[in-house]
Amino acid sequence: MINSLLGIVVVSIVGFTITVAYNDKVIDSTEVIASCDFPAIYNFGDSNSDTGGIAAAFYPMAAPCGESYFDRPAGRGSDGRLIIDFIAEQLGVPQLSPYLDTLGTSYRHGANFATGGATIRRINESWFTNGVSPFPLDVQVEHYTQFKERTTYFYNQGKEESDKSRLAIPVEFSKALYTIDIGQNDISAAFRMLPNMEQVRAIIPDIINQFAAQLRDLYKKGARNLWIHNTGPIGCLPVVTVKIKDPAAGYLDEHGCVKDMNDIAIAFNKHLFDMLTKLRIELQQAAITYVDLYKAKYELISNAKNQGFEEASKICCGYHENGEDVWCGNKKRLNNGTEIYAGSCNNPSTVISWDGVHYTQAANHWIANYILNASISNPTLPITKACNPLH
Repeated sequence: MINSLLGIVVVSIVGFTITVAYNDKVIDSTEVIASCDFPAIYNFGDSNSDTGGIAAAFYPMAAPCGESYFDRPAGRGSDGRLIIDFIAEQLGVPQLSPYLDTLGTSYRHGANFATGGATIRRINESWFTNGVSPFPLDVQVEHYTQFKERTTYFYNQGKEESDKSRLAIPVEFSKALYTIDIGQNDISAAFRMLPNMEQVRAIIPDIINQFAAQLRDLYKKGARNLWIHNTGPIGCLPVVTVKIKDPAAGYLDEHGCVKDMNDIAIAFNKHLFDMLTKLRIELQQAAITYVDLYKAKYELISNAKNQGFEEASKICCGYHENGEDVWCGNKKRLNNGTEIYAGSCNNPSTVISWDGVHYTQAANHWIANYILNASISNPTLPITKACNPLH
């Protein structure tokens, strides 16, 4: 049996022993499936995995964010933990500290370079105007580069363990897991800036090429274990669907999602998958895992009630009615003179969408359980085994 997408060829099967060739090197199956011991996680992305970067750079999150787990706003666009938090828990690593927030921070087990509103491409817009982060992926990778160089310098200068206790251990950079969840904001910006879906679709190859360039840069700087999420069903976000009245036939799919928007996300993911398939051949010492986050999120949205959630279109925190928006934790006087405070719903654990864009802790936990067991990843290995078998 040959699986060219993974670079793995089964050579022989004798009893329960499987011998395979991985990137043209023959190795025993026990090497392929051995559990990894990731000492650290380095994360890159947008608000789906930002644990406080954009809050440190600009303004802190407002209550009721964080209420379900942290009992206070904790830099996350949710009532509690994000998928990256559950990944850290699965690997036995502490929750990641944002690179941009240094107060009381330990980076011994990794750092988070993600910021809300981040994109793959540089977009000439403002955080204050459109919520676009000034820290796109290439800047995040540059932050990592500086972090690694300065960490190595200060670690080697330290004479006592107390001088090093909050620093990453330099030899562990190549053993760490590098997680990336980004692309949704590139698609959102394209919808906003371009006049039709054809033009949106036409820029996808350039977005993916720039993504590939940053992965090559990370590899050049020692990253070997890459865990990469595709983008989710953007056409299902309640902040999009709640404003649609009397849609034309075929505009929405059977689950109430905007079909054209989801088609763009699917096209993006196809290009991403193809790019990673090629990179596996090019970056032969890397273990690259593609994670079908779209499938997990769409599965949850399309089966919300069967999974113990309310209607997928419900927004827990925020007011988005009659063409007016009051975002989670804010107050606003509506056009009719009524003052609205956008607080949270009574039970966030039964709602999928926290604020119309981001997911609740309960939804993030459900999605994390789905993606971490290998059922929708390529190669089909759980995250605990998503390391380079040649190292």
